[in-house]
Amino acid sequence: MSLKTTLESADNIRYDVYLTGLTESTVREISKQQDEPERMLKHRLESLRIFHELALPKRWPSLKKLNLDDIVYYAKPSQENNNYANDRNEVPEDIKQKFEKLGIPEAERKYLAGAWWQYDSLNVYHKIKERRAKMGVIFEDMPEAVRKYPDLVKQHFMKLVPATDHKFAALHGAVRSWGTFIYVPKGVKLDEPLQAYFRMNTYAGGQFEHTLIIIDDDAQGNYIEWCSAPKFDKASLHAGLVEVYVGKKSQMKYSSVENRSTNTYNLNTKRAVIEEHGYMEWVNGNMWSCTTMLYPCSILKGNYSKTDLLGIAVASTWQHQDTGSKVIHIGEHTSSRIVSKSISKHGGIATYRGLVKIAKSANHSVNSTQCDALLLDDISVSNTIPDIQVENEHGIVSHEASAGKVDEAQLFYLMSRGIEAERAMSMIVNGFFSEVVKKMPLEYAGELNKLIDLEMEWSVG
Repeated sequence: MSLKTTLESADNIRYDVYLTGLTESTVREISKQQDEPERMLKHRLESLRIFHELALPKRWPSLKKLNLDDIVYYAKPSQENNNYANDRNEVPEDIKQKFEKLGIPEAERKYLAGAWWQYDSLNVYHKIKERRAKMGVIFEDMPEAVRKYPDLVKQHFMKLVPATDHKFAALHGAVRSWGTFIYVPKGVKLDEPLQAYFRMNTYAGGQFEHTLIIIDDDAQGNYIEWCSAPKFDKASLHAGLVEVYVGKKSQMKYSSVENRSTNTYNLNTKRAVIEEHGYMEWVNGNMWSCTTMLYPCSILKGNYSKTDLLGIAVASTWQHQDTGSKVIHIGEHTSSRIVSKSISKHGGIATYRGLVKIAKSANHSVNSTQCDALLLDDISVSNTIPDIQVENEHGIVSHEASAGKVDEAQLFYLMSRGIEAERAMSMIVNGFFSEVVKKMPLEYAGELNKLIDLEMEWSVG
């Protein structure tokens, strides 16, 4: 373990503490840094034990180049005190400037119900609109939630995704740091989104935020997560974990843009359980990471519960976007819709890996899955790997998959109207992704379209 005070990031951010090496000492120090009770430390140590017992995932893509001994498991930017700021002006100037450039404060001022900034392993800023707080909405960082709401946390924390789920869930359980806790009380409708922005900025950095969202009965929640990281010449790791509980007759929308750098392994886990007449919507965008393994999951536990899982992925040179969705139908008359859109270019690999399971108890349940892929050249790859398990004779499942190249006639038409080739390609690609992108708030949809435009540079010719 290393415990130093001079580490600097790509933006010359100074760090009070950073920890490398996956040891018991590292795990204990992370727990100490977050001022956790003994029960949380015990959970970490048990997760570490499980991690050492479990094997790496054997399915494609390969993780051979990911050296877990090199990862910085905790990096704490210097601040005058250990508490996050409730006023943007109290955020350290160098960190504040970074978020200003990303446009986050402007979005908060315009339409967010609350905002959260996490820089590497530390939450540096938090604010929720006063009228939302008065309605009983809780929007806290995880360490604070552990102290303030121990019963709520104990009841839900890592129950949907236990450490035994897979090796990186166990790793997360051992080294997790900070993250978001949201609770929307019974009958409260939160239509304005709460937002968290996660910036991973250290060399060979690891980020392991934990997001726990509880939407009580007859309530509504809306949450946006945006992630970014600069490019380094050494592998970084993101292994966050998201657990969402949707109550009876409740609705939850979770939007996420995973804009990691090309040296990042993005091995995130997201899972929700939905009660009777509840609804869960996942909207995900994945790009830039060298390797992504991400499959948001909805467990339709209650009768008449519903879910939509919408995702896009862009894979370019040396990138493998292995993404998809999982739906488990348990209740009767449950329904799900999966829409997956991917683009492969410059030798990139895009894989849809999905699971649809209709249990014996899920009478009259319905699933519709649509997977569409665009290949922009002759060396890129698109795969579709569905796993469909129907244990009920009354279940209905439809799976449609298509793969093809950009219509040359469309490209020629746009270019014949004076539009440059790259811009024409971007327009076609944005149209291809529009079914998913339009489900995001307007400001975020615009930013995502800009990222897609950047990906399309040098894609023609």
